[in-house]
Amino acid sequence: MTKIDFKKTLKTLYAPSKKDFSLVDVPSMNFVMIDGAGPPGNQAYVDACEWLYPISYGLKFMSKIDLGRDYVVPPLEGLWWADSMSAYTEDRRDEWLWTLMIMQPEWITSKMFTRSLEKASKKLGTPPETLRFEAFQEGQSAQIMHIGPYSKEGPILARLHDEYMPENRLTWNRKHHEIYLSDPRRAAPEKLKTVLRQPVRSV
Repeated sequence: MTKIDFKKTLKTLYAPSKKDFSLVDVPSMNFVMIDGAGPPGNQAYVDACEWLYPISYGLKFMSKIDLGRDYVVPPLEGLWWADSMSAYTEDRRDEWLWTLMIMQPEWITSKMFTRSLEKASKKLGTPPETLRFEAFQEGQSAQIMHIGPYSKEGPILARLHDEYMPENRLTWNRKHHEIYLSDPRRAAPEKLKTVLRQPVRSV
């Protein structure tokens, strides 16, 4: 049985250049999602991961056994925003808002999600109110690969917002998006790989 690795089959989405920004048209894809607030790694963030991974692995094994289709569970992704952009520029992390999510193959259905959720709930208890399975589409987006600590993303995002976007007559269109290709528990901070993505539109 062939095991699909979406990081390889969807290289335009998961393997951008680390030197230059590029534009990509992100199609509609299905995700398991949970909303939360506060800094990365707080209890809400940890709790969200403790739901997203069991459900996603449950769906993977369900797909392998029931459908004969195996795949590598895609990486964790996050949408980040705040009611005021100064919450980011002044590093007021308690005001940050986020959606953590893991992409699901197109053949995964809402019925399969419900089955996996029911199984996870037997171990984890009552699921978060915002836990859901839904389609998400970003469309045209600018992105780049960041290699290094999450704390060093600032200068790259400043280049994106202050140089690349104005030079290409682009403006924001939806929330800042990060894709975490490395496990911070296993990789050294200077080797972490993160796709930084910003949906954009022409002005």
